Amino acid sequence: MGHWWVRNIIEPGKLPLLLALAAFVLTFAVTRVITRLIRAGRGPFRNVSAGGLHIHHAVPGVVLVIVGGFGAFAGDRHGAGEALAAVVFGVGAGLVLDEFALILHLDDVYWTEEGRKSVEAVVLTAALVALLLAGFAPFGVNDLTAQEVADRGTVIANICANFVLALVALSKGKARLAVFGAIVPLVALFGAVRLARPGSPWARRFYGHRPRARARAILRAYRHDRRWSRPGRALEDWIGGRPDPKPPRLPEGRR
Repeated sequence: MGHWWVRNIIEPGKLPLLLALAAFVLTFAVTRVITRLIRAGRGPFRNVSAGGLHIHHAVPGVVLVIVGGFGAFAGDRHGAGEALAAVVFGVGAGLVLDEFALILHLDDVYWTEEGRKSVEAVVLTAALVALLLAGFAPFGVNDLTAQEVADRGTVIANICANFVLALVALSKGKARLAVFGAIVPLVALFGAVRLARPGSPWARRFYGHRPRARARAILRAYRHDRRWSRPGRALEDWIGGRPDPKPPRLPEGRR
């Protein structure tokens, strides 16, 4: 275990990245536990306010991200200072991305359906950092032989081709596959060859005059959502908490 740790973490200089990832995930988990306790009215925790203004935890998160980011450049790049800066940055990033939906919508949507975007952003970020920590090079360059790496044309062609596949997957409404495909080439290829989701830019451009393709895309999206939406929502509820139900919409004359 010690040999693996030195060879795969210490020697490649991945310890700060590992510390930042651990601090990021732990901060998100602890923050969600505390906010759920506050929501339920349990425990000693309360919302932080100053002069009647509710202070969202993204505010200290931004401060910690700034301190940790600049501290990583200003401190010793091979000592305890770099490790401390990585932890501070990870904590700040966890606080900020926990309220990603609030920043996106510029509204307090923490416990709403739109607030699920925060959980998605955190899970996606943690997965990408874990991939980098595991040693995956972007665009599949790690799959090339030494001779291929020496040929710059092969490397550039590999990068461009995979980037195009990721863009195609993104235009087909498959954002997660596009992001992961930027690191794992087969994922981008899978997203690029599959049918586009209805309403995506690709579907609007290429399925407009192809009713059969449009019908197949709608049917496939329906089957996919029917199969995976319930487990996905249950997992998001377990991680981030169940959103508040939307209030019923009143008729125009009764508002």
